[in-house]
Amino acid sequence: MSEVFHNWAGNQIFAPAEVRTPSSVEDVARAVQDGAATGRRVRMIGTGHSFTGVALTDGLLLRPDALTGIREVGDGWVTAAAGTTLSVLNEELDRMGLALANMGDVTAQTLAGAIQTGTHGTGREIGGLADQVLALELVLADGEVVTVRGDGEGKIRDGVSERDLFDAARVGLGALGVVTAVTFRVEPSFLLRSTRQPMSLTEILGSLDAIIAGNEHLDFFWLPHTDTCLTKRNNRSEGPADPPSAFRHWLDNRFLENTLFGALCDVGRRFPAAIPRLNTFSATALSASTHTDASYKIFTSVRDVRFLEMEYAIPREHLGQALHETRELVERRDWKITFPIEVRVTPASDAWLSTAYGRESAYIACHIYRQTPNPAYFEGVEEIMTRFGGRPHWGKMHTRDAAYLAMVYPRFADFQALRDRLDPRRVFTNDYLDTVLG
Repeated sequence: MSEVFHNWAGNQIFAPAEVRTPSSVEDVARAVQDGAATGRRVRMIGTGHSFTGVALTDGLLLRPDALTGIREVGDGWVTAAAGTTLSVLNEELDRMGLALANMGDVTAQTLAGAIQTGTHGTGREIGGLADQVLALELVLADGEVVTVRGDGEGKIRDGVSERDLFDAARVGLGALGVVTAVTFRVEPSFLLRSTRQPMSLTEILGSLDAIIAGNEHLDFFWLPHTDTCLTKRNNRSEGPADPPSAFRHWLDNRFLENTLFGALCDVGRRFPAAIPRLNTFSATALSASTHTDASYKIFTSVRDVRFLEMEYAIPREHLGQALHETRELVERRDWKITFPIEVRVTPASDAWLSTAYGRESAYIACHIYRQTPNPAYFEGVEEIMTRFGGRPHWGKMHTRDAAYLAMVYPRFADFQALRDRLDPRRVFTNDYLDTVLG
């Protein structure tokens, strides 16, 4: 009987024909060759934090559990195996007095899974994980192992330059090869001062540019059915460290943001009409706080309440209007939404399929409690985002296809052409890639 896999949210379930757990790049190459020889599609799974079918396969599934650990450390860089989780990497770097410059808040992800789907975090000047990659080790569709670097000037093979493959494969969706190791740019460990402050959405919309310009890392959450947002402003600090007490950490990160919030979501599931009042209660419970701690501890969060998510990247200059229209839509349609809408920003990226490619970007993420899906909510917000040329997060729910994506990604045709050269038999494809890449 086939082993059955499901993602973190529980909305993707699949049973591959075969599962392997390679412990070396040679094992991966052998698996890819075996898959190609027997006509089976090959995919490497991460930890299942994508809401889309990006990692699914009915063929040969590779689990990266044995491809873990730091391989090598140099001056300003570190190479780690692809199956290493961000949480493990953060802890290992911290022990060495090093840190990544930026990251998202979910650290259960594997390194390869995070960069391949475009995990981004928030930053005024520092981009997502793919923008901190210096080199990638890849197994191509014929089993060849290559390493591509951002400063590479050579050729991988006829018609494929190293630099092109590097820029395409950093956010490659696993469509160009299986990532087996990642080299990141790192820096000496540093402190971040985190300021959490409730603000009205009206006030934020009136001063967006100033708030973004005044903070290195801005993240804010708007509670639908209220005018209240929780802003998180993270900026570098000389110290001293002033971490929250163990009790305050438990209160904020475990009890209020997970245990209590999960209970409110469940009440809202049973009594939808009460959701606006529940959100008003949540808004009144928000309070200001400030503390200083190691950067990776500030960047990351605990996420125990299961949800479904859609997120779009739009040009940053349209953020205010997009939020205004989203608010009007929720009020007009009278949807009952418990989860806040999250907003983040990033600078432009040069990774071809990065959602921030070529433009300063703002991200609007909509969440729904897993037990109360609301497709119309996602569809309505998606219509707004696409009018602004929005690009959906590759690992989050959306309905866009290759025809649309070709219009919003300037290097989309180049990516397709590169894929044709490297994987003409589509060893690495699946149904999701058939839709989004054609």
